[in-house]
Amino acid sequence: MTRRNVLLALVLNLVFASSLPWAQTKIPVVGFLVVAVRPDDPLVEVFRQGLRDRGYVDGRNIKIEFRTADHPDRLPGVAEELVQLKVDVIVATSTPAAQAVKRATSTIPIVMSLVADPVGSGLVANLPHPGGNVTGLSSMIAEISAKRLALLKEAVPRLTRVSVLWNPDMAWHAKAIEDLKAAAPSLSMELSFVGVRTPAEFDAAFSTVSRARAQALYLLDSTLFYVHRMTLAKRASKARLPNIHTSRVYADAGGLMSYGANYADLMRRSAGYVDKILKGAKPGDLPIEQPTKFELVVNLKTAKALGITIPQSILLQADEVIR
Repeated sequence: MTRRNVLLALVLNLVFASSLPWAQTKIPVVGFLVVAVRPDDPLVEVFRQGLRDRGYVDGRNIKIEFRTADHPDRLPGVAEELVQLKVDVIVATSTPAAQAVKRATSTIPIVMSLVADPVGSGLVANLPHPGGNVTGLSSMIAEISAKRLALLKEAVPRLTRVSVLWNPDMAWHAKAIEDLKAAAPSLSMELSFVGVRTPAEFDAAFSTVSRARAQALYLLDSTLFYVHRMTLAKRASKARLPNIHTSRVYADAGGLMSYGANYADLMRRSAGYVDKILKGAKPGDLPIEQPTKFELVVNLKTAKALGITIPQSILLQADEVIR
C-alpha cells in the first residue's frame, strides 16, 4: 500500500470513528445533593425545568446524578460519592449540603440554591466576589427575621409571649436570634428561645414552650425542621399555638403562616449558574445573588382550627391564601 493510500485509510477511519455513538462529545454531568427529599419533589422539578429552559434535557444532552441523604449526618459520605463520580458541577440545596460538598472538594464547582447565610456559614468570602469553587444564591432568611416577627404580631395582635424554635447546629440562627431580640421590644413581645437538634428533643422542646406560657411559635428554618415540618405543624396546632415559618412548604404542611424567599424561583435561577459554569465561567467570579421574590402564605384551615381570625390587612398582603 502506497503512503498516499495509508493516509487516506487513516482519514477514513477517523471520520468513521467520529460518527460512532461512543465517540461523541461527553455530555456534562450535574450532581444534585439534598437532604430527605425525593427526586420527584416539586423544587427538584423546578430545577429541571430551569435547565430545560436553557436547552438542557436530562438524559439527552446533560445527566443529573441525584443524591439524597436521609439524615444530615450522612451528607459527608453522599457528597464524597458525587466527588468520586467526577461530576462537572454540584448543586447543593441547603447549608449543610453545601458545607459537606465544600469539605469534599476544592476543585469541582458548587452551586448553592437555598443557603441562608453563605458568608456566615463559611462557604464564601463575600457575596460580590465569592472566590474559590462556590457560588449560587442566598435565601436571606436571617435578614428578614424581624419582618416575619412583625407579620406574626399583625396577624395575632394580642401576642406578647413568643417561643422561637431554633437549631444550635445552624450557624446563621445566631444572627437571626440577634435580629429577633432587637425587634421584640418595639412589638411589645417577650421572646424565649428553645434549641432543638434532633427529633427526640421535640417533646422536651414543646414542654419548655408550655412552661414559658408562650402564645405563639416562631420557627427558624433548618433541615431538621423541614424534614419534620408536618409533625411540627401538628404539634403546634395541638398546643393551640399560632405559628410562622420561613417558607411556604411549612404553610402547605399545616403551619399557620410563612414569609420568606420564593424557593421555587431560587431553584429555577440556580439552573442559570449551572449553565454559566458549563459554558466556562469560574464559580469564584460569579457573584452570589439574593432573592428577588418573597411570598407570604396564610393557611386559613389552620387559623380556623386554632380559633383565630386573620385580619384583612394580612390577607390583602398574602400572595396565597390556603382555604
